[in-house]
Amino acid sequence: MASNTNPTVRRRRLGMELRRLREAKNMTAEQVAARLLVSQSKISRLENGRRSISQRDVRDLCEVYEVEDHKMVDSLMQMAKDSRQQGWWHAFGDIPYSVYIGLETDAESLRVYEPQIITGLLQTRDYAEAIIRGASPETSEDDIRNRIEVRMRRQGRITAEKDPLRLWVVLDEAALRRGVGNRQVMREQLEYLADASQLPHITVQVLPFDVGAHAGLNGQYSILEFADATDSNVVYIEGVTSDLYLEKAQDVQKYTVMYEHLRAQSLNVDQSLRLIQDTAKEYAR
Repeated sequence: MASNTNPTVRRRRLGMELRRLREAKNMTAEQVAARLLVSQSKISRLENGRRSISQRDVRDLCEVYEVEDHKMVDSLMQMAKDSRQQGWWHAFGDIPYSVYIGLETDAESLRVYEPQIITGLLQTRDYAEAIIRGASPETSEDDIRNRIEVRMRRQGRITAEKDPLRLWVVLDEAALRRGVGNRQVMREQLEYLADASQLPHITVQVLPFDVGAHAGLNGQYSILEFADATDSNVVYIEGVTSDLYLEKAQDVQKYTVMYEHLRAQSLNVDQSLRLIQDTAKEYAR
């Protein structure tokens, strides 16, 4: 039960520990919910780390699970207290994908498939603004500014001098061709993408149009991997009103295999770089 400064990761690790205790007692989430007079969905949300958990919740669950080790109870209670702290992103208001940011902040590596746009970690400020305005036309100016700042700050994971995030991105060719903002915005974005793709910890491959049907036709997804062995990998699928997080080993494995097919179908690194650079020149005309 290692500590971590990231409240999202703390909630996740606490939830996994609580699930382990429940399974050790051979109890279902429904049985626990009935004992505590709460909904089964609450137990599930506490265990998957998607909601804050109070020290009272931990105390009640430990009583149900008959945990007699007081040091363990105290440790779990402290994790619950720490998990209610706010991450840096909360200072920017209601960010719809805040759980994902917490996971990304702690991830060791990230694999992304993007069929429509340049992935957020590799966006320029002008491109990011155009994307956010286009995707959320009814969002207030304050919220737009906050979302831009959050996106720029997230990029600190790939620009860090020590232990930067290892990033592998497969972009559909449509992401290069879709004109976002004006031609200058696109040229600068693709030039930035080309430069970033040459960093040792970043790999960018382009999936060309002529591949035809491919393993990514169901849409965008990301696979997050963590250094701590207690943290299972997560598949993240962004939605309009809610996001999907898959952590079961068989689900992660399925998406991992799909990603390997996408990598195999894509242009290699050198070919991808040339296509990105050539496309940037087209926008300069």
